[in-house]
Amino acid sequence: MKLIVGLGNPGKRYKFQRHNIGFEIVEELASRNSISLAKRSFKAIIGVGSIEGEAVILANPQTYMNLSGESVSSLMGYYRIIPEDLLVVHDDLDFDLGRMKLVFSAGGAGHRGVGSIMESLGTKAFYRLRVGIGRPPERMDPADFVLQKFPSGSEDLVKGLIDSAVDKIKEFLLGSRIGRKPEE
Repeated sequence: MKLIVGLGNPGKRYKFQRHNIGFEIVEELASRNSISLAKRSFKAIIGVGSIEGEAVILANPQTYMNLSGESVSSLMGYYRIIPEDLLVVHDDLDFDLGRMKLVFSAGGAGHRGVGSIMESLGTKAFYRLRVGIGRPPERMDPADFVLQKFPSGSEDLVKGLIDSAVDKIKEFLLGSRIGRKPEE
């Protein structure tokens, strides 16, 4: 069983902001695979189902980004998920909008949600799908940048990014099911 977690902040105020791209991707993954994200448990909205023949739990923590580890560690403990079966989907300032990379056992690169998960689990030995949201303009605080909505006119690019991320997650699950180590 795999646990796929999208990172973001709860509430309508944060919907469609750069920092919530992880939520958007997990919601699209759930929709495409007829998994209902409706149950509230472990400080998250979760759904259980199967994708590419792999049993999955999809979760969007509702603890706010910087406390994501509370929810993730509770889910992993209850469902007996080992860190190597965790995939965290999150925004990344170090990549241009539209770029993404699957990594394993990498540092958090200053992402506080990822840092919270690493701290709660006591390890960095899990998978992450780093989804590029671009860099803030010069002199703009990154914290302000990630809480902005994507720029007007980028809707098609963002939709394509979400679609590509969902495909990447499916490749990850398919490779995992047949015993192949996921590649970037």
